[in-house]
Amino acid sequence: MAIPQHTIDQILDRTDIVDLIGQHVKLKKTGRTYSGCCPFHQEKSPSFHVYRDKQYYHCFGCQANGNAIRFLMDIEQRNFVEVMKQLSSQTGIELPKDQQDSKRLVYKKETPKKIAPQATATPQTKAAPSSTPTNTPPSHGLSFAYDPFEQYQTAPDFDEQGFDVHGFDTGFVNEAVVQEGNLYDLLENVAQYYQQQLPHSQVAQQYFRQRGLSNETLAYWRLGYAPEDWQHLEKVFPQDIAGLKLLGLIRTSDSGRDFDLLRERVIFPIRDHKGRVVGFGGRALNDEIKPKYINSPDSEVFHKNQLLYGLYEGRKHKAKDWLMVEGYMDVIALQQNGISGAVATLGTASNADHLTTLFKQNNQLTIAFDGDAAGQKAAKRTLDIALPLLNDGRELKFFVLPKEHDPDSLIRKEGLETFHRLWQQSPLLSDFVFALLSQNYDVSSPEGKSQVMAELNQLTELLPKHGSYRYLLKQFFREKLGINKKWQPKISLDASLSFNIRTKDEDFAVAILMHHPFLYIHFEVLRAFIHPDELLARVLARFDRVFDELPDDQELATYYILGACSPYHYELVEIMQRTNIQALTQAPEMADKLASEYSLSLQEKYVRMKLKAPGSLSESRNLRQHLNELTKRISLKLVQSE
Repeated sequence: MAIPQHTIDQILDRTDIVDLIGQHVKLKKTGRTYSGCCPFHQEKSPSFHVYRDKQYYHCFGCQANGNAIRFLMDIEQRNFVEVMKQLSSQTGIELPKDQQDSKRLVYKKETPKKIAPQATATPQTKAAPSSTPTNTPPSHGLSFAYDPFEQYQTAPDFDEQGFDVHGFDTGFVNEAVVQEGNLYDLLENVAQYYQQQLPHSQVAQQYFRQRGLSNETLAYWRLGYAPEDWQHLEKVFPQDIAGLKLLGLIRTSDSGRDFDLLRERVIFPIRDHKGRVVGFGGRALNDEIKPKYINSPDSEVFHKNQLLYGLYEGRKHKAKDWLMVEGYMDVIALQQNGISGAVATLGTASNADHLTTLFKQNNQLTIAFDGDAAGQKAAKRTLDIALPLLNDGRELKFFVLPKEHDPDSLIRKEGLETFHRLWQQSPLLSDFVFALLSQNYDVSSPEGKSQVMAELNQLTELLPKHGSYRYLLKQFFREKLGINKKWQPKISLDASLSFNIRTKDEDFAVAILMHHPFLYIHFEVLRAFIHPDELLARVLARFDRVFDELPDDQELATYYILGACSPYHYELVEIMQRTNIQALTQAPEMADKLASEYSLSLQEKYVRMKLKAPGSLSESRNLRQHLNELTKRISLKLVQSE
């Protein structure tokens, strides 16, 4: 059974790991965690810890660790699917049913009927005649190796099994040969048909030429043309009408007559994450035709609120930087200019599913907006959607386009270099939000500052409660507004020069913790590996005891933690002076990024040290498993930062 990752994530989100493990292990709350004797090895003093906010467990003795799924698989010796079925039942989240899903993709082929002539078969011919000629001569502006439909200008001939003798499979198959059709196969055939119709429309070719698309780009995106004939699909796929209706490509009028959804439009085939055609977008070529854009309706294989145009192509090109734009042509134009990570929604506003999908490609994401009032409104709406998704480590940037430009026009008129420069200069979410909120108030007055902070407090409530970003963002605003003066140790002039020379990663971790106490959630896991005599280990132990009592205010939290760590005062002051951590972590996103990187680096270091002298075979196995996971995460971060 194939279970989508988003379903697994939903089940884990709804599972309380403390309650689940508590059914097998007697747990007691100790500081930030729940502890008990490890069920995976014999021990007398508790070294097994469960973290409710992270939905994670870790044994300091045998190094067993994982989430709720891993715990049940190991404790009950069951496989993944069995555990998922149990958790699915407990959380009320349904798992996909493979057989049922397969049946939904099948439709019954039927014996084709002769289509009546155009004049009598068109459901709205009298009411809505088309102004564009049906058959325009092929354009010589686009070079095709052959005219695939030249031989079909007369009625096609069929052999005894129902195949066109000229070589094009029309879908007209003898009922005794094929009884059922598959929706994916049908969509692929329709995509080929639309693609092969492009040479027959001079207007469609002219549209793509005006947009600057090359023949290679047309072929890569499989762009096509839907004729103005009201029943062209029925004529080419007479045995697949049931399937075409399931896909919404054939509609039925109020009078009971069938007609094609897409007519006299350039066609954009839409592919899913596996590269399968699942639907179509169509743009009208006649200004009298409304609406300008039409997408296939939702079907068993097409869910436009979950799909992104260009995602498959970007992944195929192993895109590193991802940019969400508005329309199909923006995605295509950017790809033609070497930018393969552009995606667009399918005629809908961006939603949480879209952003979650992109964050799985890269923790750094940019969204492009028009510079007008409508673009600002869209940006505010995206903020409300994006903030709950900004778990620690994720970074969102806002690319506000110059007025009267979209990405396509910006590249064509200003050049690719200008586009790249503006993209790189896009503000981080923290800077964007500050500019957005402060533009409506006089931030030089106490009243204006208060209004800005009030709006910020409403926004930060949308951020994940267990993350550090909400606290970092508030502190960033306070500094920008000059509301308070932070505790600042004196910094040596050559502090920045010591970054990679005299200072250990442990020292930078300590400095980050002192300056940004809420980033402890990144370093908490180190307690399972680091030697207790290390200064960082002693600091982390203090954090574990007082973290839940930290004030929400960043400045007060800093003072609070300095008091808790007062026995190490002289060591801490020396480290703070030497690292110059304040200058390195001015932006909230940078502070969070550095904390994540140092945590991973230190985890790898201490896991490797423990592997040199493991206490048992099971501990060695768990440590190696953890090291493999760390190596993958570190490699991914390196790729994303390149």
